[in-house]
Formats: sequence, structure tokens, C-alpha cells
Amino acid sequence: MTDVTDGVLHTLFQSDQGGHEQVVLCQDRASGLKAVIAIHSTALGPALGGTRFYPYASEEAAVADALNLARGMSYKNALAGLGHGGGKAVIIGDPESFEGARRTELLLAYGRAVASLGGRYVTACDVGTYVADMDVVARECRWTTGRSPENGGAGDSSVLTAFGVFQGMRASAQHLWGDPTLRGRKVGVAGVGKVGHHLVEHLLADGALVTITDVRDESVRRITEKHPEVAVAADTGTLIRTEGLDIYAPCALGGALNDDTVPVLTASVVCGAANNQLAHPGVEKDLADRSILYAPDYVVNAGGVIQVADELHGFDFDRCRAKAARIFDTTLAIFARAKSDGIPPAAAADRIAEQRMADARRR
Repeated sequence: MTDVTDGVLHTLFQSDQGGHEQVVLCQDRASGLKAVIAIHSTALGPALGGTRFYPYASEEAAVADALNLARGMSYKNALAGLGHGGGKAVIIGDPESFEGARRTELLLAYGRAVASLGGRYVTACDVGTYVADMDVVARECRWTTGRSPENGGAGDSSVLTAFGVFQGMRASAQHLWGDPTLRGRKVGVAGVGKVGHHLVEHLLADGALVTITDVRDESVRRITEKHPEVAVAADTGTLIRTEGLDIYAPCALGGALNDDTVPVLTASVVCGAANNQLAHPGVEKDLADRSILYAPDYVVNAGGVIQVADELHGFDFDRCRAKAARIFDTTLAIFARAKSDGIPPAAAADRIAEQRMADARRR
């Protein structure tokens, strides 16, 4: 156990993935709550990030995920131009095993834990949590976004997340092919759940040729029954090897770009909604070496956080959509910085975000 703990502490205090301001371990035995709240930075304002409810293999894995996700939110919020730092929370457990009153009690306990931070961390939805869950959390914590319109919130943030990813794809097309349209381009979408199915609608409306895959058959059927022209790949491994694929959109969990997948990618562009797509440092260079243009995930999937941040000031959908549309220009600026500095786009995005946070700390 000592070695594992040392590993977590090394990540927090010493590694390049660390630098977090605060990590809180939360427990409520009566409800079964076990959670980790990680605050990476408040340089630009209160930390903002979602709550992931997931059956981690170990508590150490949960802490590591919270640290990584929180750091990513600092960079995402900085490049989205928001007055927020980065934070993330993970609830350890299988969300499907918490239903009814049991789920409510767990979420209320979680809300009390977030409220105890006094506004340093603002929470929202993520994998395994939903708008209805945020309504419950908000009963104990006013620093909660992603609530239902009936409870003063903006509702489902996946709509603008998908819109932002679509803008990132348009920028990628502009940079690589000189035209922002996706008409006639072959796009593969891995994961057509909360965000992916909205992305497919944007792609089809723009004239793209779409192939999808998902581990849930019902998610695939929801699209193919409405759009029989959409092709289906058996699995992600098949999708990324599809001949003639122009764009690959990972829209499920992280780590999609790794030592096994990058060498066999047929696409010229990777642009998707999933967080933490790069499995480890160095993958961004592997993509560049294969002349694959990578649109940094935390840049293009920022539409959702733009929406939930706006909720704190009185939600206006048109205002949010206009902010999310700027992801197109931000993505182009990152590609231009990458070219001028001779570095991969992921590194260029990091440099811009780090500069904005550093400038805020000096004020």
C-alpha cells in the first residue's frame, strides 16, 4: 500500500501531471458515497468541472483519473475564455447499482461535500451523471450547474458539446483542405451516446458520409432507424481501419489514441468529444509523424463547459452558442501556433492555455 500511496502523492506534488491546489477525499458511509474532488487551478476563477460516476478498479485509479481530468479542465476553461479554473470530481461505484432513494441519498451527501468547499469548486454532469442528478445535488449545494430548466438550469450540455466538436472539425477541414465544409468527407464516430448522436446530426446536415460504432446496440439503432444511410462498423478497431476515412471522432472514454491505434489509423484528422484522448505523452508526436492532424480534445469539446458556466450568470442559449462557435477560430489559431512553433497542436494548445493561467496569476 505504501508504494501505491507514494505513486499518487508523486503525481500530485512532483510530476508534470500534478501541480494541483487541492484534492479532497469524501466519504459518507450511510449513503455509500466515496468520492474524490480535485482542484487543479483557481487562477482564472473558481474551479469548474463535471462529476464522473464510474466503477473504478481501485481507489488509486479514481484519484489518478480525478487528477488528470481536473488538470484538463484548467486548460479547457482557459482556452474557452472562461473565468474559471479547472476541477473534477469522481464518485467511485457503479451508477446503475444506485437507484431511487439510494441514489438520492448518495447525491445529497455528495452535494454537501461540494458545498463544504465554499465555492472553490463548481460541479456539473459528466460520464455516469445526468441533469436529474444535478437537480438533486443542487438541493445541498448552490455551486451546481447542468441542472434542468425547471430547476433554474440550462439542461443537457451535450447539445453544445457536439456543436463545438463540429466547429473543431470545420476548422480542421479549413486548415487541411482549404474549405470548412465536411460535404463528401467520410467521418467515423466512435461512441454515439450523449454527445455523439448530436454530432452525427451536424455531420449529416453538412453533407458528410458517416460511419458509426458503439458498444451499446440501442445507441446505434437510435441513429440508423432515423438515418438508414449511416454505415455501422462492428467495433472501434474496424472503424479506425476503414478505407478512405477522412476524420476519426472518438466520442467515448479517454485513451483512444495509443500505441496500438495510432499506427493503424486511416484518417487524416482526429477530432472528437472524448476527454483525454492521448493515452500518454508522446502520442501527439506519433500522430504528427504520420501527418495526422489532431484537434486537441479539450479545445473542441468545450461547448458543454461554456454552457454550464453561463448557467451561473442566467443561461442564454444563443449567447452560449455564439461562444461555442468561436471554437472554430480557437482551433485555427492553435494550428497556426503549432506550425509557427514547429510543434504538435496539442503542445501548442497547452502553451496558449498555460500562458493565460500564468498571466492571471501575475495580476
